Amino acid sequence: MPPSSKDAKQVPKKRKSPVRRRKTRVRGLPPAQLLEDVPAEAQALAEAIRTDGGSPLVAYRDPLGGHGVVLAALPLDKVQPTPYQRDLSEPHVRRLASAMTRVDRFLDPLIAVRHDGQYWTPNGNHRLAAARFLGAQSVVALVLPEPELAFQILALNTEKAHNLKERSLEVIRMLRGLVEVRKGTELDVAPLLEEPAFVTLGAAYEKRPRLSGGAYQSIVKRIDGFLDESLTEALAIREERADAVLKLDDAVSAVVERLKSRGLTSPYLKAFVVARINYLRFVKTAPEFDAALEKLTRAAERFSVDKVRQQDIRASGPPEAPEEG
Repeated sequence: MPPSSKDAKQVPKKRKSPVRRRKTRVRGLPPAQLLEDVPAEAQALAEAIRTDGGSPLVAYRDPLGGHGVVLAALPLDKVQPTPYQRDLSEPHVRRLASAMTRVDRFLDPLIAVRHDGQYWTPNGNHRLAAARFLGAQSVVALVLPEPELAFQILALNTEKAHNLKERSLEVIRMLRGLVEVRKGTELDVAPLLEEPAFVTLGAAYEKRPRLSGGAYQSIVKRIDGFLDESLTEALAIREERADAVLKLDDAVSAVVERLKSRGLTSPYLKAFVVARINYLRFVKTAPEFDAALEKLTRAAERFSVDKVRQQDIRASGPPEAPEEG
């Protein structure tokens, strides 16, 4: 017999357990201490900026870690982007210039490090170009005494790159820069490079700017890894791996052309071919990079287009973005 409404009202409700909020550990400096005991290297940097023709506005301690920083106005002609970051987007530069014109202010300081009397910015390439476009004579920057921080900041910026090509090119350029200034192995700098596939694909994009890297990203990501080799040796291996990716791309492109000659059309033809030859989906343990690329390339070279129908391509759906150009 079902319970009456009176009985139902007597059923005690479960009490919600109180949500325990984690107490945040207090760290860093209060505002009043930012100008106290400024590290000597920051004070020396302020003098160097003045010697370079800039104007140090204030040397202070960063509120989080207490590290020295100099807020300075730098001559525009002495500020350059780091040589390893992504290429400029002209439309983005013009949008920034338009916004800066409307407010008539430069409100977002660059981050910069001093390099041979010049200043490299790892995170302000587009703002810098917009300021140049507008004819500005100087820019305001947070100048850091430690040049190696440029790599760490650039690594954070790779997460904001617009697409796979830009991200990969930025990472391979960073590795080339690290070869000149750091010792150790590629494994040691892995956090700066974010993902091994970006390094290999970046080297491939350098050799073939119109590479459809998205078609191969999942494959490279599955079989690639950071190398326990010196940075110089690792860079040479990346070049070899990039060549292997391009050899596979040549074989896949040849299949795509044969499919097109049969009247089969789709912006996803390359992704369709790659999906058909990708045996890695069916293996639990990823094989060695070179062996995997060689097997995939042979499969592409043996690919038969005779039995492929338009409905096969349509049914496979768009597993990847359309070809990059």
